[in-house]
Amino acid sequence: MLNNIEITKTKASKLKDVDFDNLKFGSVFSDHMLECDFKDGKWHAPKVVPYQPITLDPSAKIFHYGQSVFEGMKAYKDSKDDVFLFRPLENFKRLNISSKRLAIPEIPEDYFMEGLKTLLEVDKGWIPTNEGSSLYIRPFVFASGNGFHASPADAYKFIICTAPSGAYFSGKLKVLIEETYSRSANGGVGFAKAGGNYAGQFYPTQLAIDKGYQQVIWTDDNTHEYIEEAGAMNIFVRINDTLITGPTSDRILDGITRKSIIDIAKQQGIPVEVRKITVKEVVDAAKSGALKEMFGAGTAAVISPIAGFGYKNEDYDLPELKDTYASTLKTRITDIQTNKSDDPFGWRVKL
Repeated sequence: MLNNIEITKTKASKLKDVDFDNLKFGSVFSDHMLECDFKDGKWHAPKVVPYQPITLDPSAKIFHYGQSVFEGMKAYKDSKDDVFLFRPLENFKRLNISSKRLAIPEIPEDYFMEGLKTLLEVDKGWIPTNEGSSLYIRPFVFASGNGFHASPADAYKFIICTAPSGAYFSGKLKVLIEETYSRSANGGVGFAKAGGNYAGQFYPTQLAIDKGYQQVIWTDDNTHEYIEEAGAMNIFVRINDTLITGPTSDRILDGITRKSIIDIAKQQGIPVEVRKITVKEVVDAAKSGALKEMFGAGTAAVISPIAGFGYKNEDYDLPELKDTYASTLKTRITDIQTNKSDDPFGWRVKL
């Protein structure tokens, strides 16, 4: 078991300078961070220290072989000033799944959970209470060991940083269904939250932005016939009254928001299908009027409605509906996260 975590507090807090009414996503950082080192074959005790730069040798393997994984979480504060996390053990488990795939030593559960709770207690004042805001939490692990040899590092850093943040996206997205590039491949690391997965998305996404879209709908690596993810999010499609999302695989991230949406939808009597869905099925549904909604789902944005999509030089607009699955499900999940409603699933964790 982990004993008391050493805390070194900042000498000059930045909290008073933060405009909580105008928070951009992930651009303002809290006073402290959790830091933990793996060396000599073991993880050493984590510490809470002032938020500060990291010094690395130019030969650190993160720069050369990309051993880096991360997670995305949020902390919420209710009207009574109580603090809550949402399914944090799922983030812990997925971080270790990602680490294992990249030959990074797995982190002990108490280091992650007790370290995170201690950090949030120290920086509790940084958790926003404005509607739609939260404290975004970024746990990450990377290779800090040195050497040019193509092999796993012998030293790693585990860090948790936090950032009070507003909404990730505002408004509805216009997306382009990708026909050439792939996000990931069978047998690869698509299921892991590896930094390189996201680096590889930037160029195709920029090509889509240059064409007037905000994001890319990724398709399978082999035939580009199946819809898989929406940018950095899982994707849901509503055809008539049925909500459809693809199954997880080597290529698709096992999203925590995704799993939660499926459970909430089933509880509310919404027909849900977890199956492969073809681009042709989506295009045909758009042409016939059966396609009612598309939305991305992930920790940062929760749910991002899609207003329309492009495919093979043709654009398709989705209908404007009053009562959408996206709005209903987003309200339900955020009410659970922020302690505004009951939590029959036991997902909410009070600090």
